[in-house]
Amino acid sequence: MSIREKRISFKELLEKEKGIIAPCVFDSASARVAYMAGFKALCLSGAELSMAMDGLPDLGILSLPELEWIISRITENCPLPIIVDAEDGFGGPQNVYRTCKRLAAAGAAAILMEDESEPGFAKGVVEKNIIPKEEYWAKVRAAKAALEGTECIFIARTNVLINTEEGFQDAIERCRGSLEAGADMLLVNQLKTAEQAERFSKEFPDVWKMFPDINQSVKQPTMDAKDLYPLGYNIVTMHFLMKGAMVGMLNYALRVADEQNNIYPRDDMPYNISGQSAQPFYPVQEWLDLEAGFSGIHNTFWGDKLDLTKR
Repeated sequence: MSIREKRISFKELLEKEKGIIAPCVFDSASARVAYMAGFKALCLSGAELSMAMDGLPDLGILSLPELEWIISRITENCPLPIIVDAEDGFGGPQNVYRTCKRLAAAGAAAILMEDESEPGFAKGVVEKNIIPKEEYWAKVRAAKAALEGTECIFIARTNVLINTEEGFQDAIERCRGSLEAGADMLLVNQLKTAEQAERFSKEFPDVWKMFPDINQSVKQPTMDAKDLYPLGYNIVTMHFLMKGAMVGMLNYALRVADEQNNIYPRDDMPYNISGQSAQPFYPVQEWLDLEAGFSGIHNTFWGDKLDLTKR
């Protein structure tokens, strides 16, 4: 990625691309890896950000300033549009208005807000705290007013359980009301199966839709992202980068602690990377050349060149 690369418009991407996977990221390094792997968009996970930035589990503790800070850092060095999980908007309509203003200014391409008060469903320690429909729709109107005149879109998310017909109909009603309040895209967070996905899509055929998270295994196959695009879903998220990073770090740390040297993390490296630095993942030479343009002093980065074909 060039340090002068033009930022990609999320709206243009949605209109141009048939289907988009937006992996969940949590910092500039994970965003960098997602870009290098060829993904077209990102989703900033509030849960993973809480764990990565604060060392805290997903308990609704994350703050607005922390979201602002990391968005500005990621967007400064990555051209991919980023969807931001704004939790419940950090309060009522006035708070939501302020939240959306600040997140859009920080660089958010889309803001995702749920209809559940914190701590929410993902925390696994409390019952669901779904707020009344009218209360959520007021927050949607506040969000859209805050985003007026920006390129940032608003994604309405409902966390209601849909394992009963009553619950499914409630989700549909909440989504219809959110569209009337101005939402640009819809997300039903409890969608799990292709049958549910297809049924929901038929209710909103000409609306941008986001599928919450593909979470499958060999033992429990569900569907691939490519199965969702024909059903009318524009974008799909996946959680895997943080788990992969932490498993890798733990693996290296255990070996180093056991062997009392760093031979394993130095030598067991794909992509033509040796040594102990992660610098090859970043455009070091471009920054040196930028400096040379100001100072006239030219320096060369002698580290390894990343080769993604050597796995």
